[in-house]
Amino acid sequence: MHPDTTPGTDRPAAAMSDDMAAAEARRIIADAYRPTSATPTAYRDDTPVPAYGHTPPVVQPGRPPMSQGATDASALMLAGGAATAMVGGTAAVLMYVSQFADPVVCGLVFGAPTALVLALARLAKRAQPAPAVHHHYEGPVYQDQRHSTTRGVWAKTNNHQ
Repeated sequence: MHPDTTPGTDRPAAAMSDDMAAAEARRIIADAYRPTSATPTAYRDDTPVPAYGHTPPVVQPGRPPMSQGATDASALMLAGGAATAMVGGTAAVLMYVSQFADPVVCGLVFGAPTALVLALARLAKRAQPAPAVHHHYEGPVYQDQRHSTTRGVWAKTNNHQ
């Protein structure tokens, strides 16, 4: 037998007979391959979370959480869709009831207010003055106020003042 060379031990290990070593090897192998179903590998805490305090956020029923801009755009799209459905439904009912209404005339009559609203909105958007920009510098400053416009499938950038 060789002496035990484990660091920190000063005396040699006790000698084991071949039968004792074989029995110990069988025990170690049996322990390694023993099923571990008795040992839990996961735990689920089913205690109810308090209604107030430091609780994690939970998604609420209704609209999903989103930014304020996305919420505003969503509400605008829903309102536009409802308005379109009402105008289209009115036109459909009018054509069905009259049995004589011309679809082109109905399209012009019911489409004109929508076109007018879109034109007024575009005009109001263009009528807004450009915001005043005020810069305060000390010392020599070079300002380049060119604007870049990139358009097209193959990007072409136009720099202009």
